[in-house]
Amino acid sequence: MSNILVQTKRSIPLIDLQASYASISEELLRAAEEVLSSGHYINGPQVQAFEEELAQYLNVPYAVGVANGTDALMLTLDALGVGPGDEVITSPFTFFASAEVISRVGATPVFVDVNPDTYLIDTECIERAITPRTKAIIPVHIFGQMADMDAVNDIAMRHGLHVVEDACQALGANYNGKQAGSLGTAGCFSFFPTKNLGGFGDGGIVVTHDAELARTIRMLRVHGSNPKYYHARVGYNSRLDELQASLLRVKLRRLNEWTDVRRQKVKQYEEGLSQLPITLPTELDYGKHAYHLYIIETDQREQLMAHLKEQGIDSGVYYPVPLHLQEVYRPLEYSEGDLTHAEQASVRCMALPLFPELTQQDQQYIIDTVTQFFKGRDK
Repeated sequence: MSNILVQTKRSIPLIDLQASYASISEELLRAAEEVLSSGHYINGPQVQAFEEELAQYLNVPYAVGVANGTDALMLTLDALGVGPGDEVITSPFTFFASAEVISRVGATPVFVDVNPDTYLIDTECIERAITPRTKAIIPVHIFGQMADMDAVNDIAMRHGLHVVEDACQALGANYNGKQAGSLGTAGCFSFFPTKNLGGFGDGGIVVTHDAELARTIRMLRVHGSNPKYYHARVGYNSRLDELQASLLRVKLRRLNEWTDVRRQKVKQYEEGLSQLPITLPTELDYGKHAYHLYIIETDQREQLMAHLKEQGIDSGVYYPVPLHLQEVYRPLEYSEGDLTHAEQASVRCMALPLFPELTQQDQQYIIDTVTQFFKGRDK
């Protein structure tokens, strides 16, 4: 008899932000009080300290805090001069912002297929998509694993292209020992609350080795001004606030520990689910996966999700419609069947709960529930 049949029904979220807060609440409250009593709320000492600490963590010289991950990408493209008439190559299997920012600066997204095992951009497809209008490549480090940056950078160097790493889901991941975001022209991160390093609202940052690029993004984030009230170009209002920076500093100190815990829980999933007719995540030899999400693949996704819900377990779909088939991009004239691996992933992929505070008992309950579903199907 499966253990699931004698266990009390539980309630397990996909990501538990309340548990994350509770684990370090005293430190967070002290940090918040320090900011609230300081009178410095925008672009103050906490933002500067967080920028320096994250730059040190990533081993890059420059980090520029901005309002969110989307702005991190958009300001970077703007600062690099990407605009109308240009094309930017990226993945169709990602959150909409990865392509949205290309359109927002007036350029055209060009989608290439993903690797069916990792959902990362297929580097063999990139070169075939390059035209005289191509200005940049945005490799997306999806679900916490980095794209093949040696291959991406080699292509970019030979064709004179910028590489903007969308590392919004990959803080804590590395590629041959080098941190996500540190290998391209620039790297962009999000601190949306559900990220591995999540804030308590929106937040983002751009990192780079290029001093001039960092200077331009610093100017763009404050309406294109430097100094204040003197505007060299049209910019944005996109600032990481002091409160978020102070709270993120507290959490950054635990990021490596939390990443290691995520990876331990992935091992428990592997041990418990490896004999079932589902596809488990693939970790490539060249790097360390940060496991922002634990993605499995099954042709019975909707039925499995319904079964999990009945047992009190949340799950999620990432992403139900690949970007090349989104309504807004119909004018680009992609058709179903053009990018088959991304399209297959969109109907088969789903996320199981994964967060540092997930207990071993709750994780075993999830494993038992998934196992029960497939054993019931076998019968």
